[in-house]
Amino acid sequence: QVQLVESGGGLVQAGGSLRLSCAASGSIFRTSVMAWYRQVPGKQRDLVATITSGSTKNYNDSVKGRFTISRDNPKNTVYLQMNSLRPEDTAVYYCVLTYGSVFYWGQGTQVTVSS
Repeated sequence: QVQLVESGGGLVQAGGSLRLSCAASGSIFRTSVMAWYRQVPGKQRDLVATITSGSTKNYNDSVKGRFTISRDNPKNTVYLQMNSLRPEDTAVYYCVLTYGSVFYWGQGTQVTVSS
């Protein structure tokens, strides 16, 4: 069983930065696709960024040039560096590990950007 624990959320002013971390348990991390999603209450979850086991990265157009996803395989950890934050980035951010057709979700961490 995989457990994902996110950290690093909080309150920040517009234009500021935060770095989210997600630590995974188990031995499948290094061969898994990792992703960050976000969700605003009442709306669907949106994909923010993905990173493959070979570190190929993809981003939602809304965060390109501002957010950077990275991974540290020896630490079983994926990161999301968020710069130039905007009020519309306010959401609960979820870490997701994909292994084959199985998805594991973290509990989420709140990011609030004030204007």
